[in-house]
Amino acid sequence: MSMNRFKTWILLGLLSGIFLSIGLAFGGLAGLLLAFVVTLGINLFSYWNADRHILGLYGAVEINETSFPSLYALTRRLTNEAGLPMPRLYQIEDPQPNAFATGRNPQRGAVAVTTGLLQLLDRDEVAAVISHELAHIENRDTLLMMVTAVLAGALSSILHFSFWFGSRRTRSEYGGLGLLLSFLVPVIAGIVQMAISRTREYAADRRGAQICGSPLSLASALRKISVNAERILNGRAEKNPATAHLFIINPLSGEGLNNIFSTHPPLSSRIDALEVIANEFRCAGHVPVDFGGSLPILPKDPGHHHGPWG
Repeated sequence: MSMNRFKTWILLGLLSGIFLSIGLAFGGLAGLLLAFVVTLGINLFSYWNADRHILGLYGAVEINETSFPSLYALTRRLTNEAGLPMPRLYQIEDPQPNAFATGRNPQRGAVAVTTGLLQLLDRDEVAAVISHELAHIENRDTLLMMVTAVLAGALSSILHFSFWFGSRRTRSEYGGLGLLLSFLVPVIAGIVQMAISRTREYAADRRGAQICGSPLSLASALRKISVNAERILNGRAEKNPATAHLFIINPLSGEGLNNIFSTHPPLSSRIDALEVIANEFRCAGHVPVDFGGSLPILPKDPGHHHGPWG
């Protein structure tokens, strides 16, 4: 936990330093001061409101015990197993199967799943995916991942705006530098996201397997999600590539330069690790929990839900 907080401060310092460098490069001392104010505002926003911002980007709709009792009860059982507060649950109207967690701490945790995921996976696999996301919340990865998403997105937007829509004098004086930064900043942000997300995904896979009790259910879910995520476009993720590292599987199609740096470890490596964990469970005499096997997750009243149940 303390290590994740340390990483958060390092990340804030690194990306904030890039912000300040851009301000100094384009505006001298005045630009540096402006960049400092903007950076401070973005950092405060990231801490207090990034979860709502990210959920809003994906049109996530909150669900509860009345509107979706089966999913709510399943999540409640898993949070009891993990010793965590019940997170807020959200549904995203999107055919691509995927999920992510957000929230600055376990008390503010939120788990969002797409309609495509609920349509594709059986109940044990959905339980495994939610367990993975609960592991991110428990490890406080969500704060780190939220801050990265907001700062990386803001960096790219501000840089492009400053260079392409700035004054002609600014472009002439800083044209070479601006062009260089327009390529370097997304690369640096991508490397930071990749380094953070890859290490945390392995840890969340292991802890998620412990919470749901079935590493092979998580492995099966990852296979299904990955195959379908490659062929089903997630339009919102393509418009907000800085948020890709939040998802359990990379939601980007890889077209253009969006997927130059994969923010997720190779699927084969994750599945191999889960199979090792499954063998450890068998040797320890662990019996997997049955959450309903091939039974689907269905809302109380399909008529009130858009998507695969409508």
